[in-house]
Amino acid sequence: MELWIPITIFAAFMQNLRSSLQKYLKGRLSTSGATFSRFAYAVPLAFLYVVGLTSFAGYELPGANAPFAMFAMIGGLAQVLATALLVYLFSFRNFAVGTTFSKTETVQTALFGIVVLGETLSPGAIVAVMVSLVGVMMISVTQSTLSVRGLGRQWIGRPALIGIASGAFFGVSAVAYRAASLSLDGGDFIIRAAFTLACVTVFQTIIMAVYMRLREPGQIKAVLAAWRIAGLVGLMGMLGSVGWFTAMTLQNAAYVRALGQIELLFTFAASYLAFGERSSRTELAGIGLVSAGILLLVFLR
Repeated sequence: MELWIPITIFAAFMQNLRSSLQKYLKGRLSTSGATFSRFAYAVPLAFLYVVGLTSFAGYELPGANAPFAMFAMIGGLAQVLATALLVYLFSFRNFAVGTTFSKTETVQTALFGIVVLGETLSPGAIVAVMVSLVGVMMISVTQSTLSVRGLGRQWIGRPALIGIASGAFFGVSAVAYRAASLSLDGGDFIIRAAFTLACVTVFQTIIMAVYMRLREPGQIKAVLAAWRIAGLVGLMGMLGSVGWFTAMTLQNAAYVRALGQIELLFTFAASYLAFGERSSRTELAGIGLVSAGILLLVFLR
């Protein structure tokens, strides 16, 4: 098994845990505050990770350069914008349309990878990505009052366009992170990913801190006051990001994001085992397609 596969699965699992903690934290903080906790508490942890690699594991810091700085900032800003658009969708009555279309992230990541890095997907990978995409969209439709026919009628509506834009920014961020890591001078994939993560996390924290100071000044104090849960969010987020950045340094970002959809399987497993919730036939069909897409990606890529 190629190394990027277990690393991606680990990242998806950590992201699932982080999302669960953020949902709990959302009851105490605003959406921006809950999001900010992910970055603010991850900064010292990301730097400790880099220090640990250089001080105890014998790694040397790679050399930064202008392309690295450009791609790191593009990726960091794109991720913040993607998240903001996704949150904005909830202000629409039919936000499910946009949320469903945001799931096109994987396909858009592949397109940006072709344009920016010249990376292509094999025929088997293309089939795998499309199968998973259909599965994800089936699950998204089933979890709302939206129908497949209704989705087809609204694909050029404002929520749909915002959802597509959100997926596009997520795709840009994934490709930019891979480009930033690969543009560093020296070092292997572990230290490249760690250094990129640390720099991006600092950049995103500064952006969000400035925004919140201007728009929601009280939330910064609230995030600091909720340090017990917020700190766990930062830890889970940092561990997940270590996995994402490392996997995307090793492999095509589209492959990584496609395999990362295994997070949905973790979510459904948790809802079944922990809460005794049952899925509809359409949801089960969607889960089956996502699983089939993942298997196709791993074995036929």
